[in-house]
Formats: sequence, structure tokens, C-alpha cells
Amino acid sequence: MSARAGHPQTPMLELRGVRAAYGRIEVVHGVDLEVPAGSVTAILGPNGAGKSTMLKVVCGLLPATDGDVIVAGRRVNGATPDQLARAGLCLIPEGKGIFPNLTVRENLRMATYTGRSLASIEERTYQRFPRLGERRNQLAGTMSGGEQQMLAMARALATDPALLLLDELSMGLAPIIVEELYAAVAEVAREGVAILVVEQFAQTVLGVADRAAIMVHGEVVASGPPGELARDLAAAYLGGDGGTRSPDGAAIR
Repeated sequence: MSARAGHPQTPMLELRGVRAAYGRIEVVHGVDLEVPAGSVTAILGPNGAGKSTMLKVVCGLLPATDGDVIVAGRRVNGATPDQLARAGLCLIPEGKGIFPNLTVRENLRMATYTGRSLASIEERTYQRFPRLGERRNQLAGTMSGGEQQMLAMARALATDPALLLLDELSMGLAPIIVEELYAAVAEVAREGVAILVVEQFAQTVLGVADRAAIMVHGEVVASGPPGELARDLAAAYLGGDGGTRSPDGAAIR
């Protein structure tokens, strides 16, 4: 199974009527979604909307109770996380997911299992994130939150993913760092990677997203181009008083 083997017009990720539950409690109710290659799709919504649970289903960490998960045209229900990772899926979870007691260089060395040399990984990383080059011998856990998130993204990109999943990339970070990270996200998408971003805070991600969807109570209640979505949902979902707002109250631009 390879996520790179699909037809160019085939969405890299497609969810058809996906449902998921924790025990008897269903938290994702029939989600339909498409993520084309070379694009950024943003899933927005408040805490408890089911966004992270949906990512767990895509990654094979939680089985879908109904519906189809399709990667590059192939149904992957029941595939294990390691099988999906080998197919080109990569998740950057909320909380960064780095090794804090290793240096930046040692963290990057962990990605050499893919067959790429450390030198090539470092070259690509420091070109994209010059700040990490300045801190290559620093323990990752002593860096700022933004720098740690850069390292998490660099490690993910070292695996050469076809589909990159980002869970709350902006959580706890200063706006200027978030803007820098999402500029990198847009650049990665231009290189052909399909990117699915789950965010509670809408403002910056909508600036780079090709498509967006609002998820509330386990359902996608609206989707479309970010500009249209912001206008159409201002009154109905986000408190339209002339200024469109995200579920957390931040203005959407």
C-alpha cells in the first residue's frame, strides 16, 4: 500500500460517512471529507467537536465504527498505524512529540530510519528552519515552544510524507511563531504534500488553507473555500455581528 500510487486526480485522503466511538459513546457522526494532494485543508471547531478523534481514525489509532477511510484511492479501514506510516501518512500530534532529552541533531537522526542520511535531513531542515541550525547541539526540551514545534515538523517532513496531519499546530504559541509555521505548511503543500490541519484557532490557518470545514458535535456542518465559509457561517455559527469569529472568539481574516 502506498499513498504515492494514486491517480493524480484521486484525493490523497477521503472520508465517506465515517463514524467513531469510545465504547458506546459515538463522537464522530458520519463525516465526509476530501484532502487533495498539494493542498491544505483546515478542520475548525471548538473543543469537544471530534476533530482529534477524526485524526485518530485516519491514522489507524481508533477504528471507524462505520464508513470508509480511503487513502490515494484505496480503502484502508483496519490498517495499523505503522502500515499507514509506511504508506506515507505522518501525524504531528498536539504537544509536539519530540524527544526533549536529545539535541536537535539527535532528534533528526531518529528520522534516518527512512534511509535518508543525517546530512541530507539536516540540510533540508536548516534551510527550512534556520533557527534549528543555530540550535543543532541544544537539548530540544530547553528550546522555546515554537522551536520545538519547528523540530516536530522537521522530523515529520524528513519521512517524506504524502499526507501530513497536524493537530493543533498553534496551541500555546505566539502569533508571530504561528504565522511562521503556517508559512512553512503552505510551502510544503506547494511541494505536493496533502495537508490536513485540525485547529481550534482559525485566524492564521485560514490564510493558507485551500479548503476549510467547520466541525461541531462530531459533524461537519459546512465546508468550502475559506473566504466563502467565513462569510456564509458568520451569522449561523460564529456570531455574525459584522465581524466573523471562530468558535474561540478570535477574528477570522
